[in-house]
Amino acid sequence: MANSNLPRRIIKRLLSEPAPGISASPSEENMRYFNVMILGPAQSPYEGTIPPRNFIYPFFFDCLLLLMQVRFLTKIYHPNIDKLGRICLDILKDKWSPALQIRTVLLSIQALLSAPNPDDPLSDNIAKHWKANEAEAVETAKEWTRMYASGA
Repeated sequence: MANSNLPRRIIKRLLSEPAPGISASPSEENMRYFNVMILGPAQSPYEGTIPPRNFIYPFFFDCLLLLMQVRFLTKIYHPNIDKLGRICLDILKDKWSPALQIRTVLLSIQALLSAPNPDDPLSDNIAKHWKANEAEAVETAKEWTRMYASGA
């Protein structure tokens, strides 16, 4: 796999500093995209493996100087993730810094799966459901995880 389009330091960090429950590797089709697999956190509706073929592809601009763009390609029922897979997370928006490591961003996304915040939603309908009946919303999230992210 030719990595000439991606700074070597990024590849080195990905391979030498793996995060627990997270793996990332450059896509063979486009070296600026990453195939990422995140284990859904225990005790969350997303518990278990999310297949890499369909999960998150961070997009990196040259030298990580511009904002990193990350989105879910797998459908997910979460108040902070919209139907297009965009993620409401401060470090991907107003708290972004080029000094952030890929590992930090992915760990933050994994933490968001553990702690949905319906008070700062990206999906209003899911947030309303979460606030009105959290147990039912969690069951819906589990069902979506089984249907769309089980790898079956």
